[in-house]
Order: sequence, then C-alpha cells, then structure tokens
Amino acid sequence: MKDLISDIVKALVDQPDEVLVNEIEGGHTIVLELSVAKSDMGKVIGKRGRHAQAIRTILSAASGKLRKRYILEIVE
Repeated sequence: MKDLISDIVKALVDQPDEVLVNEIEGGHTIVLELSVAKSDMGKVIGKRGRHAQAIRTILSAASGKLRKRYILEIVE
C-alpha cells in the first residue's frame, strides 16, 4: 500500500523526490503518513479536499482484499 500511495502522489506533485510515506502498524489498523514539499501540499489535498478524498477511496478499496484498515494522514 505504501508503494501505491507513493506512486499516485508522485504523479500529482512537482517535486516527486520529496514524497515520503511512513507506515505505522498497530493491530488491524495501519496508518500511512504522507509528507510532501510545502509547495505541493495544495496539489495533494486538492480543491475542497477532493484529491485527498480520492486517494483515501483508492486506499480503502485496495485494502479490502487484505482485511486490514488503512488510514492516510497528510503531514506538514
């Protein structure tokens, strides 16, 4: 899942080298912390949060097969 999020976000931003995804595991829930350059933050979140919501929807659909819950947090 970490690679999936990384590939999606790298396609959106101007500085793909600064995209970092950290995975924090706990029980049945895994938290993915996404960090991008300050100038690319708006591109990842999108207007009214639509890009962020779309990425979370893809993550939710992909994680259904693994029977684990993934949470995406966008970190400044």
